[in-house]
Amino acid sequence: MLGLGLGLGLGLTLTLTLTQPYVELCRLGKCIDNTQLLITDVLALKSVYHKFHCGPITVCNCRQETLNAAELNTSELIELLQKSAVEHLTTHRQLQAEDFGSVATIVTTDFEALYAYKRGDYQRCLLLSMQNVHTLLYATRMANVFTFPMFIHMFDDDIVSLIALTLIIEYRYNPRYNERQLTLSLYLMTKCQLMLRHSVTSLAPTLDYIEVARRRHPALDHLTLKMTERKILTYIT
Repeated sequence: MLGLGLGLGLGLTLTLTLTQPYVELCRLGKCIDNTQLLITDVLALKSVYHKFHCGPITVCNCRQETLNAAELNTSELIELLQKSAVEHLTTHRQLQAEDFGSVATIVTTDFEALYAYKRGDYQRCLLLSMQNVHTLLYATRMANVFTFPMFIHMFDDDIVSLIALTLIIEYRYNPRYNERQLTLSLYLMTKCQLMLRHSVTSLAPTLDYIEVARRRHPALDHLTLKMTERKILTYIT
């Protein structure tokens, strides 16, 4: 009888034989930090455990189990993974601010704002984006928001189309397109105001912010600023 604590507080004692899944479980158990369990740890453990669990079960039961797993709704799992990723990216921003805050202005909630926009929480996204704009507008240096392929699903169609167009046109010179924190914050701020149907009066300061950003930061992503400005003007007229 071999007792194997899985580190998840299950308190289970399993009778295990020295099979390949058991070896994988042992290796995985040594890698998992029980004090700070991550979603990815649970998924990895579940994957290996299913390999062990299906061994002595009949073929019929295994097929039924596989069928039931395939029928499960994965939307909740995707939501948890996205939330976990945003938490890690936010922690990365906080570390950046601690290490490089003396030479650049770095806001730590840009990914939180992007995630709120993706989830349709426009009020929270607007609040975070406005705070970031006020912090970054007169900054001398600021951080980038990397538009790696794994981040694309967090952006809306307009930004994705703009990124694709930029990559097609400038691929030889700029194979990786990035947004500045200020540019993205202005865009999210504008989109949230439009989605929440703000008045023309409340949109006027946003136009002023865009003009100030264009004047003070010549190296900013002017295509994004131009698109943001056009959205406001179209909404007003």
